[in-house]
Amino acid sequence: MQHVRFGRTGLSVSRLCLGTMTFGHQCDRDTSFAILEAAAEGGITFLDTADVYPLGTDATGFGRTEELLGEWLHGRRDEFVLATKCFFPTGTRPWHMGSSRANIMRAIDASLRRLRTDYIDLYQVHSWDDRTPIDETLSALDDLVRSGKVRYVGCSNTMAWQLARSLGRSEVLGVCRFDSVQPRYNLLFRENERELFPLCETEQVAVIPYNPLAGGLLSGKHRQGAPTEGTRFTLGTAAERYQERYWHDRMFESVDAIRMVAEDAGVPMATLAIQWVLANPVITSPIIGASRPDQLAATLAAAATPMAPDVKARLDELTHEYRFGDHER
Repeated sequence: MQHVRFGRTGLSVSRLCLGTMTFGHQCDRDTSFAILEAAAEGGITFLDTADVYPLGTDATGFGRTEELLGEWLHGRRDEFVLATKCFFPTGTRPWHMGSSRANIMRAIDASLRRLRTDYIDLYQVHSWDDRTPIDETLSALDDLVRSGKVRYVGCSNTMAWQLARSLGRSEVLGVCRFDSVQPRYNLLFRENERELFPLCETEQVAVIPYNPLAGGLLSGKHRQGAPTEGTRFTLGTAAERYQERYWHDRMFESVDAIRMVAEDAGVPMATLAIQWVLANPVITSPIIGASRPDQLAATLAAAATPMAPDVKARLDELTHEYRFGDHER
């Protein structure tokens, strides 16, 4: 497994990052541990989670994913780069959410406790907070870095203008900056190529995209009609969001066209989809997920076998329309 530089920092991360949103929800403890072992054996040393995981459980279910990771990492914490996030509600009070100083200070201690560690390698705000001044957020995160609880900070689900403003305010204030961004990116969602990615390339911000398989749609296992029970399209509160993103006739037509390219190239669809994401030079480390350890084989293969230029050109042309928002089509 290749390791690459994390943005402008001195940190190196594995070319693939393991996402853990399924742990404690789709996957029980033993399955979660089996996936982690398979990822480690495949060379993945970069793990991503969030305090709100597993999504789709009741109000008391959050944090279970971090607990599972903390248990598995016991005795080998320094062998992995560990990322987590805060923002979404993890309590009943109004201040138990968001990117305020109050919630960040509360959330980091809870995550450290669940993860059984005294530091987080990458601490990310999970979404943009319209109610909190960015200066307050950045100042709180800077205090975490200075205290040693956090090594680097990043953001997720952030628009280009929001990241640009954050970077500018960090420079003015003389505090730590967002060294990474975690956007959605795959063959069926390419809008971030237009503004966010050029900004990241210019400012040397690491890009660690989620959803490279579009919730499993780009693995080729789904067919039109009712979503298969037990998949991301039917489980918990995330199901509606995933169906809204991807469960459309137009996207199934695109998947059929992509399937033909995969067959011509002689590789599984999942491998092809990850290869395509990795072929973009601005991408640092795509976040891959699994609900079974054997599902990692196809995605791990993508990191070992670069995509041929002619195959990438064919896929770029097939999915060009997804570079634009619906209002621009």
